[in-house]
Amino acid sequence: MKLYKLTESAWTNFFGTFDEQIDNVKDRSDCTVIAQKPDCSEFLFICKDTQDELDGLTLLDAIPPGFDFTYCQEWGLTINDAVLARTILDIRRKAYGTLESQLDDIYHNGIDGWKATIKLTKDKYPK
Repeated sequence: MKLYKLTESAWTNFFGTFDEQIDNVKDRSDCTVIAQKPDCSEFLFICKDTQDELDGLTLLDAIPPGFDFTYCQEWGLTINDAVLARTILDIRRKAYGTLESQLDDIYHNGIDGWKATIKLTKDKYPK
């Protein structure tokens, strides 16, 4: 997963608005906003794929200071590299579905079919 910083002014150019989504917004479905500055001037998000250059969008290699964690606010954590890793694991866990749904998948599609489903999630949200 890649970590990006997005300025408030670039938000609508990247994600579009509620009423008017940009043409490639479906390409953003793998992007998850995980943190923001207290004044909402900048946001952090993770995304599987490399995003095109955009004024106000920066690819990061480390978590910058000054961001509040927003992905699962009940965690009550300060954003850091460990929280980023936990976030990615949580996103994967939710994408796998419940144990019951996985057992149902095995029943209907066999172990190989279930493994193929799990592989899709692992490929979509790499560690």
